[in-house]
Amino acid sequence: MNFRWLQNQFDSVDPGGAMAKPTAGDRDLELLDAYSRAVVAVVEAVGPAVVSISVGNQPRREANEQVGAGSGVVIAPDGYILTNDHVIQQAKNLVVSLTDGTSLTATPIGSDPATDLAVIRANAAYLPSCTLGSSERLRVGQLVIAMGNPFGFQSTVTTGVVSALGRALRSTQGRLIENIIQHTAPLNPGNSGGALVDSTGEVVGINTAIIAMAQGIGFSIPASTAKWVVSQILTHGRVRRGSFGIAARQRLMDRRLVRFHGLKNNYAVEVMSVEANGPAGRAGLRRGDLIVSVNGAAVQSVDDLHRFLSEWPIGRSAEIEILRGAAREVLGIVPKEAPA
Repeated sequence: MNFRWLQNQFDSVDPGGAMAKPTAGDRDLELLDAYSRAVVAVVEAVGPAVVSISVGNQPRREANEQVGAGSGVVIAPDGYILTNDHVIQQAKNLVVSLTDGTSLTATPIGSDPATDLAVIRANAAYLPSCTLGSSERLRVGQLVIAMGNPFGFQSTVTTGVVSALGRALRSTQGRLIENIIQHTAPLNPGNSGGALVDSTGEVVGINTAIIAMAQGIGFSIPASTAKWVVSQILTHGRVRRGSFGIAARQRLMDRRLVRFHGLKNNYAVEVMSVEANGPAGRAGLRRGDLIVSVNGAAVQSVDDLHRFLSEWPIGRSAEIEILRGAAREVLGIVPKEAPA
């Protein structure tokens, strides 16, 4: 006889015949139920607002036409949908499919290749919609749920956790998309533009990419970035960013210059060309100048300049500190709106 097993049975019963406290196995079941309930609640609340987007390049779809597919998130009941720029790029024919099988035509409203985000509008009203939440509150290890339409399979749900915050990816334009959310919810082709949702049902990110040769790594553009892009597109029809009117590259500075001027950064941005009538040209910037700071903040890469110009008001003067030969100068420069 297995006396250990028998002792366990006696230990689990109190003298009055009632069962003792739940075992570890019982607690695991309770936790699983709580996890399942959280995921089910989120899917039921947000799922109807996650749509499938079919893309064609002919005014009317031909039977043999190759059609791209992606996902989108309805962010307003009157048909505004957030998705990835690469999903709808150069599309002439957009069809949005809801979870109930309804198909709607849609038109592009605006896009931002620099963040791989776009807004389209479906020809309908009173659509189920969801809320763009706060990605700033995310924590590594937090439960996240990805919803989309991988390989054309509608309403697919995967779960995972936030595995890293503050990642950076290059957009198709070469700009750095910052504060990317890395997570373990599996993504596949067609998930692009779908929602990354937390356990409260708020959309905290828009799924944008997977690493082709990696397993279990997904990336999402944070909701904070998405909200800013949406506001810009709905207000201006585009995302407005500043420009100095220069072409530039990163350059390692001479250590003697760094020590002589007491600089904290080892790298600067070298001006390669200047638009004759652009902001930099009017400010007196020249080819070969090294930009070391803007408004007192160190500049070590072109990404630093892009970051500043994304946040600084267009038309408002800024101070740039440069090295011209061995001399250190400060110039006032008024950024203009960058070309779309």
